[in-house]
Amino acid sequence: MTAQILEPGAVLGVLGGGQLGALFAGAARRLGYRVAVWDPDRDAPAHQLAAYSFTAPFLDVETRERFSHTVQAVTYEWENIPADLCEWLELRHPVRPSASVLRIIQDRVQQKRFLETHNLPVAPFAVIESPDQLPHAIQAIGNPALCKTARAGYDGKGQWLIQDPGDADQVSRELHAGTRDGQRWILEQVVAFERELSVLVVSGLNGEYRTYPPVDNRHEHGILRLTLAPTSLSAEAAAHVSNLAVQAVSALNSPGVFCVEFFHTADGQLFINEIAPRPHNSGHYTLDAATVSQFEQQVRVLCGLPIGEVKLVRAAAMVNLIGDEVGAVTAGSGYSDLMAIPGAQLHLYGKRTIKAGRKMGHVTFLAEERSAAEERALWLMKQLSERSVSAHAGERVSVKKTEPRNV
Repeated sequence: MTAQILEPGAVLGVLGGGQLGALFAGAARRLGYRVAVWDPDRDAPAHQLAAYSFTAPFLDVETRERFSHTVQAVTYEWENIPADLCEWLELRHPVRPSASVLRIIQDRVQQKRFLETHNLPVAPFAVIESPDQLPHAIQAIGNPALCKTARAGYDGKGQWLIQDPGDADQVSRELHAGTRDGQRWILEQVVAFERELSVLVVSGLNGEYRTYPPVDNRHEHGILRLTLAPTSLSAEAAAHVSNLAVQAVSALNSPGVFCVEFFHTADGQLFINEIAPRPHNSGHYTLDAATVSQFEQQVRVLCGLPIGEVKLVRAAAMVNLIGDEVGAVTAGSGYSDLMAIPGAQLHLYGKRTIKAGRKMGHVTFLAEERSAAEERALWLMKQLSERSVSAHAGERVSVKKTEPRNV
């Protein structure tokens, strides 16, 4: 049976109104669709692009009814949306990815067990039902290990690194202090990886899968800092990563856009870290460097349209702008200096409040060769780092006019 295609003019619903929701809304509007955004935060950036805005809590029954009567199909921008809400909406509209996927992904224990059941590689882990079980779990998994809340938490939040058994007491106290009824945690063995990778997989309604080229990622303090596209892995190794990503997404059996994150060790082993059932920060380079962005793919799948091309037309390096770094590249000489760099593409998310650790925007550098894009990205990161050091020393500076070589 051919899926019904939603034509331009239809109203697409998105649950969550952060930068991913806003970028989805921008792609939808460009294709002629209207967007209904439901996010309790009135200042969420996607509300600025919405034809219809809903700002009540996600558990509000009256708003649920009004939202349902407004939209023809629904997606979401992050995995902490209530699965019960998605299940209710799914009885009335297409929800892509499905609510069943959301239930698996939003609980780290379920996700790891799901991947393990499908013979997909994951690092050794243990489930912790009570903080008192932490020492035993550490004995089973070994050190170093990473303790994570089973639900919620992102960008390093809700995580505790345990370097040696002596750390267990402090972590256990913190778990006890924040324990809620039914809460559990997962303890994962820390993988001594050589690189972090991710692959965007687009799953169509007709069972077709397309993958963007794998990319290399670097994190700082649990937050994605830099993405380099394409990966520097060999063609054979990159194909293997892409194949594993498709296996993981096909096991979920739902249309949508997914990002599969991997650890790659020096001896060539691959471990799946997490799956995101949505566009991903590491895929932002597709806005500028690919023929079809991850957000347009999200619109296409939601509307029953054919999957778009996944061709990388230029090499790219994407740098996140975190916290007050956004001021360094948008004020005075810092702004003009950045814009003078060939291939620099600035994206600001429209967030009104700057907070430490908050993603405020990103810069993508385009070039014919990855090495050139990477050099420009590393130059910007160096300037931002020097600015941060100076700011802590009581100085006020902008990005310095010291251009990278070979621009």
